[in-house]
Parts: sequence; structure tokens; C-alpha cells
Amino acid sequence: MKLSDAIEGNEYIISRVAVEDEEINSFLLSLGCYSGESVTVVSRKKSGLVVIIKDGRYNIDNYLSDAIEV
Repeated sequence: MKLSDAIEGNEYIISRVAVEDEEINSFLLSLGCYSGESVTVVSRKKSGLVVIIKDGRYNIDNYLSDAIEV
């Protein structure tokens, strides 16, 4: 399932990051967003999600939340 479909407050394991742009993929890797890493959806915003990845809190847009599979 896509991260955008995840339920708030639940922790998920990232199974795949499907981003074609290498620059965006490198950015996600620098945040710790890669296969096998846990991610928690904190809240939903109109423009995206607030998530916790590796003890960091990030706001990701809808494009990225659709590209991350859990």
C-alpha cells in the first residue's frame, strides 16, 4: 500500500521507494527513507503528510507519499 493510504499513528515498514528522479531519491535516502526502515504517519495535511523517519519529523508532499510503498 502507498504511504498516502496509511493510518495516522501507525508505524509501517517501507517496502519500496518508487521515485524516478535520482535527485529526489538521493534526498529521501539522506532522510533515512529506504526499504526496511520504519515510518510513522503523525498527521495529514492538505498538501501531504507529517511523518517520523529515524527520530526526525518531516512534512512530505502528496507526490512523495504516493511514491513510498509500505
